[in-house]
Amino acid sequence: MSALPPEEHPASEAWRLVVVAGVRLELPGVHPEVILHEAVAPWRELRIPVGFAEGTAIAYAWQGLSTPRPLTHALMNDLLAMHDVVVEAMRITERHGRVFYAELETMGPRGRKVIECRPSDGLALVLRKRLPTPVLVADGVFDDPVVTAPGSPR
Repeated sequence: MSALPPEEHPASEAWRLVVVAGVRLELPGVHPEVILHEAVAPWRELRIPVGFAEGTAIAYAWQGLSTPRPLTHALMNDLLAMHDVVVEAMRITERHGRVFYAELETMGPRGRKVIECRPSDGLALVLRKRLPTPVLVADGVFDDPVVTAPGSPR
C-alpha cells in the first residue's frame, strides 16, 4: 500500500470521483456497508464493509444529523480546522478482497501531506466538512466481482 499524492501514483492509475449513496445493513449480515456511486458513467457502485460504530458515524454525517456532543470524527474535523489544516481529498487507493485501503491528502502550514487511513474514518471525516471534499477511487479498485452496476444483482 502506498500513500502517494496523485501525481506520484503509477501513471496508469486513473481516479474516479464517487459520492456516498448511503449506508446499508442487509440482514442477516452484521456489518453495515457504505455504498459509493461513481459520479459519472459508467455509474458503477462500490460497497465497503465497515464496523457498526463507523457505519453509524458515517450515516449520521451523511444525513447531516447532529449529536449532543461531538463524535470522534467531528472532534478531529474541529482540530484540523483550528490548526489550519484542510483535507483536500480522500482517496481509496486499493483493495484486497473485501479489505480497502485509503489515504487523506491534507494541506496546512507545514505543506501538503498524505496520510493513510481506513476508508470508514476518511469518509466519516470528509462528510463533516463544510465544503465538499472529493472522494476518489482508483479505477483498479472497481475491477472486482463485489462491484456492481446499478440495478444488477449482487
